[in-house]
Amino acid sequence: MSQSTLAINKSGRMFWQDGQLIYNGKYKIEKYLGGGGFALTYQAMHTKLNRRVVIKTPNISVQRDPDYPKYVERFKKEAQMLAMCCRDSHPHIVQVFDFFVEEDGRYCLEMQYIAGESLWEYVQRQGKLPETEAIKYIRQMGLALVDVHKKGVLHLDVTPPNIMLNFNSGIPNSGKAVLIDFGIAGDMSPPSTLSRSFGNRVFAPYELTRKGIRHSTVDVYCLAGSLYYAITGQCPTNSFDRKYDQEELVPPKQLVPSLSDAVNEAILQGMALEAKARPQTMEEWLNLLSSSQVNLTELILASDVGVDYQNLENLLKVGEWKAADEETTRVMLKVAKREQEGWLDEKSIEKFPCTDLRTIDQLWVKYSNGHFGFSVQKRIWLECSGRANYETECRLGDRVGWRKETGWLSLDKYNFSLAAPLGHLPSARHLPSWIDEVKGGYLEGYKQGADLVFPHCPYFFSRVETYKL
Repeated sequence: MSQSTLAINKSGRMFWQDGQLIYNGKYKIEKYLGGGGFALTYQAMHTKLNRRVVIKTPNISVQRDPDYPKYVERFKKEAQMLAMCCRDSHPHIVQVFDFFVEEDGRYCLEMQYIAGESLWEYVQRQGKLPETEAIKYIRQMGLALVDVHKKGVLHLDVTPPNIMLNFNSGIPNSGKAVLIDFGIAGDMSPPSTLSRSFGNRVFAPYELTRKGIRHSTVDVYCLAGSLYYAITGQCPTNSFDRKYDQEELVPPKQLVPSLSDAVNEAILQGMALEAKARPQTMEEWLNLLSSSQVNLTELILASDVGVDYQNLENLLKVGEWKAADEETTRVMLKVAKREQEGWLDEKSIEKFPCTDLRTIDQLWVKYSNGHFGFSVQKRIWLECSGRANYETECRLGDRVGWRKETGWLSLDKYNFSLAAPLGHLPSARHLPSWIDEVKGGYLEGYKQGADLVFPHCPYFFSRVETYKL
């Protein structure tokens, strides 16, 4: 590639020009997005698919660095890690589409383009966010990190610039957070010879920036710091200054007096200066946030697919439990696009959006004062062993009042009042076992025609557990 096809900025870095075709015309560069000392990113158009993408490539200016081959290896490793992390198409992890070599020898990573802005930019423009909105985005990031950690990968830079917010202008409260930039991600093994002092000093714990120590508590600290920023509109005190200059971390509630005590405490625990004092896993920290949701005065009725939950909230507000149960069935079938079938199968349960499931659950939990809700039922299911078998299902049915003696109650026998057993509602009328299309195996021995016997119920609660409701 000749120098005439490149633009050179004052620092000597070389950039592709806007409108330039690369990789034999497969991609058309639209604009330069930014980058650091090692890698640069561009917005581009996949010319054959007419799909907007992001292209990330090592900076040509570092090719003269003696360690450039090591940088390239790290870049390859980033591509492999990201491909592994997004192979299940997690809705809150940026997707990788391709990895290729340009004609000048530069390695290129093609990734999903996220329309929107980063959490950093959003707060800079909007100011501090309402508690419920901030928690929504941070929880989505936490769920993504739970999945990443299970694959043995640490992100190490879960900071506001790397949290992209995607908004659908036609859907109210549709903002969705997506985790990007795995550039300094590492596996959970001890640091290698390529390790260096890295991380965003404002949001990272000192053990990462000072010593390169990697552990899941690093991501906990970074995410808690990002929540601090989203809720207060201010950056937290640098951990290095806290450690070595004895500066204090200003509690977020001191900056936002209306902040709930539970969220304030979750942030402070997540940002504990010493790693051993923090929640040791992302799941533990998310559970701290979960305890804050019941007492929120206002819920964002968020949906990833544009479903309106206002009617459900109105019914729950006035204690119309039976009508609210029917509305829950209606909206869940609408979310899953299963209105015609009238029930959810295993595939639709697995693909059910976490955001929508959480909205439904929070509405039930809030207006029943913690008496009803999927998360309440999940806790009881776990106490009943948490296994996906008929014995556990019967124990659950006995505990929440869906069974009497040895038989399952028909829906007209349900107690649609707060005098019902804990977890009695919402019902699982949309998960019936009597569907003719489902045969054999686990269904053997179920009574045909029962209104509420549901083989997918244990599987459903395993999904609720995955989403950390």
